[in-house]
Amino acid sequence: MKWNVGTKIATGFGLALTIFVVVGAVSYRGTIHLIEASNWRGHSYRVLAQLAQPLSLLREVELGNRSYYLSDQERFLEESRAAADKVAPILEELRSLTLDDPRQQQRLGVLESLIKTRLDYARKTVEIYRTQGQKAAIERVRSGNGKAMNDEIGSLIGQMQSEEQGLLQQRVDEANATARTAKSIIALGTLIALALALLAGFLITRNIARPLQRLTTVVERITVGDLSGQLPPSDRSDEVGALARAFDRMTQSLRTMAAAAGQIATGDLRSTVKPQSPEDVLGNAFARMTENLRAQIHQLVEGANVLGSVASEIATSTSQLAASASQSAAAVSETTTTVEEVRQTAHVASQKAKLISDDAQKAVQISQDRRKSLDDAAAGMNRIRLQMELISASMVRLSEQTQAIGQIIATVEELATQSNLLAVNAAIEAARAGEHGKGFGVVAQEVKSLAEQSRQATNQVRTILGDIHKASVGAAMATEEGSKSVETGARQNEVVGAAIQDLAASVNEAAQSAIQIAASSQQQLVGVDQVAGAMEDIKQASLQNVASAKQLDSAARNLNELGQRMKQLTTQYQL
Repeated sequence: MKWNVGTKIATGFGLALTIFVVVGAVSYRGTIHLIEASNWRGHSYRVLAQLAQPLSLLREVELGNRSYYLSDQERFLEESRAAADKVAPILEELRSLTLDDPRQQQRLGVLESLIKTRLDYARKTVEIYRTQGQKAAIERVRSGNGKAMNDEIGSLIGQMQSEEQGLLQQRVDEANATARTAKSIIALGTLIALALALLAGFLITRNIARPLQRLTTVVERITVGDLSGQLPPSDRSDEVGALARAFDRMTQSLRTMAAAAGQIATGDLRSTVKPQSPEDVLGNAFARMTENLRAQIHQLVEGANVLGSVASEIATSTSQLAASASQSAAAVSETTTTVEEVRQTAHVASQKAKLISDDAQKAVQISQDRRKSLDDAAAGMNRIRLQMELISASMVRLSEQTQAIGQIIATVEELATQSNLLAVNAAIEAARAGEHGKGFGVVAQEVKSLAEQSRQATNQVRTILGDIHKASVGAAMATEEGSKSVETGARQNEVVGAAIQDLAASVNEAAQSAIQIAASSQQQLVGVDQVAGAMEDIKQASLQNVASAKQLDSAARNLNELGQRMKQLTTQYQL
């Protein structure tokens, strides 16, 4: 028969419990007997107390009657009657208390008869006192018949009291014997039960507590993370043996998972944990964690590789963009300087054209007044011819600078187109980078906005340059016509054959041409001022492009460094 832990504990403590139950039953029985004996003792005391009352009441009746005889006061007779009335209930209670004792019932019947006779004798004495007087009543009392009756009643009550006291002593002896027996059984049973309990506790401690203590020691080491503890082999077939074997399997499983966790901590994700069963919560969770971690590291490696290559491409593109923006800024700065020079030249040409216009007005005034000499006219014609040559040279130079500005504007427009295309590519790469490319996408959007502003400013400058070109062409044509008129006037002045009216006509034509030249020069000056303003805007936009390109380059470098660090981190894991 195989004894498991429950059977051993139940057997050891069952014996002790059985003895305690027996002791308890004996104690209960003895207690019941003691209670019954105590009740019977109380019963006997009540019987004795009730037996003492009839004789006392009879004496009170006799004493009341005698006091009545001597004093003739009714109150003494009332007291005697009250005492006599109390006798019947007492006798009735005595009869109920002695129902279990036939001899006492027999004596009680005789006692009732004697008491009734004695009370009748007392009532007749009272009647004699009332009918025959005090002397006859006293003589009846002195006869001694009443005393004889009292003595007989007292003797009978004494017999009943003696028998009741004997019963009381018998019941006291039985109660003492029962108490001694119960005391002995309780003491002996308690000692035996304690001995059995101590023996069972010793055997259980030796057979169960010690193995559990060794198991607890290993468990305490496991609670602090020490898995090196090992239980000795056990061939026990009870619960303690099964617990030790199950705990040994649990320890082996924990060691396996700890070894796998150590490999994962070193970056080796090639280990595999096999759950003990489908209900192995920790093993299944650890296996799922390993698989999920391996899959996440795979995705992280792929993402790091993609991020590294994309970051390198973006860094290269942003470096090129920064260089192109710097070149564009330098070109725009040079263009701005050139436009400023053109503006100054146009200003000088405008002043000269104004001088020509003033001279032409003076020539008209001279021709109208006919007071200026031909020499002065010749000299004026020579000055007009020289100024026309200067104006023509300035117009040619202005036309050449306008063409140079057109080329620069074409270059700026091409740069804006490239910046817009680069901003679009940068936005695409930022979208591919995900969360890490948000800042880069903002920079790309800013570059695109600046490129669009540069394109719009370039279109404005191209329009203004077209107006300047048209004005220059008109001024050149007017200058050429003025030169021809001056040459004609010079020839007429040299041959001194032209009439004053022809000279006046020529001077008028020269004056009109000078006015047109002054107007054209003023328009050119206004156009050049607009070009200068537009070029200043382009210069500011180019500086902003350079700053944005530098920010974009810094962000691309940071993104490239992040990609390289992610590559380095992912190389620590072995899949």
